Amino acid sequence: MGRRSAPCENRTTLSLIHIDSAPDFRGGQQALLSLARGLRDRGHRQLIVTPASSELERRARAEDLPVAPLSALGLRSRLVGVDILHSHSGRAQNVAWLASVGANVTRVATRHVAFSPRHPAIHRLKYSQSCDGVIAVSQAVRHALLTAGVEDDRIGVIPTGVEIPVTLPGPDLRQTARGGFGFEDSNFVAGHMGAFTHEKGQEVAVAAARLLEAAEPELRLLLAGEGPLRAGLRGNPRILLPGYIEDRAAFFAALDVFLMPSRSEAWGLAALEAMAHGVPVIASRIGGLPEMIEDGKSGWLVPPDDPGALARALVEAARDRARLKELGVGARQRARCFSLEETAARTEAFYVQLRTARLHAAG
Repeated sequence: MGRRSAPCENRTTLSLIHIDSAPDFRGGQQALLSLARGLRDRGHRQLIVTPASSELERRARAEDLPVAPLSALGLRSRLVGVDILHSHSGRAQNVAWLASVGANVTRVATRHVAFSPRHPAIHRLKYSQSCDGVIAVSQAVRHALLTAGVEDDRIGVIPTGVEIPVTLPGPDLRQTARGGFGFEDSNFVAGHMGAFTHEKGQEVAVAAARLLEAAEPELRLLLAGEGPLRAGLRGNPRILLPGYIEDRAAFFAALDVFLMPSRSEAWGLAALEAMAHGVPVIASRIGGLPEMIEDGKSGWLVPPDDPGALARALVEAARDRARLKELGVGARQRARCFSLEETAARTEAFYVQLRTARLHAAG
């Protein structure tokens, strides 16, 4: 089952560099930022290396996390005294390897996708030779790595964690949040947050809503995010496309249920965030989502790419509000199993295991 990644008892202050290569801000960047926040709370020194003027740079600076621009040459000059070099994307891993060849630093990579690689041999070489260990964000990702030939003892399964709100909005704040999007009290609001790409499956949710136009006239879709497929979903008055949402708490407060109609999903951080806010989830039974969502306890699991199945789950959610409320409570309880604090502790333990093994191997 891969390396164990339980929290370590003897705390060691580490010097860490996180590397990300994307100019935009999606789930991987949110995961990096949250992890850095959790590791800072545990006393570790960190630097985030990311493209200049990226959204990650802006947000990291806003949280007083040190940031530097991404370049292999610049990165190499920063490695003196660094214990862990942690890459958070495939391209970032390439930069990390080029910058650290011959350096005495432990290299860690996080794998955020669960699809099978097109070139397994290259994949196996990349995750076996260019890093000391790889973090899989779910068992589904671990399985994809094993299928490509990556050794099990190099893999640590550490789900991306989420901050659990201390309290949830009351009726007044919920009404204000819904009103801010233009919804009526009678509307049943199903929401999604994510990039508009094929694997996220927003058009499956739209197709399900169209099947219910007569049966559920109060159903409304709130589909937040940006991406290449967003423009093709415009033109339906029952579908609101607000673009990128900054106030995530208000977004989740406006929802009755969260949708995750993915065709591929390594983990599904947005769904976990919804659960932490007490919103039950209807999700595809694919990738890491079944590891997160307990069918019938914290939400519904349906076949991927099946608008009919998604529509049936929406009808069940809309017509049994008492059960919907119970599932919301269950969703919040389930989310506590994947807290940010737990993720930070397990990641710290994985760092220490790899660093200790590297030091022993060096003599």
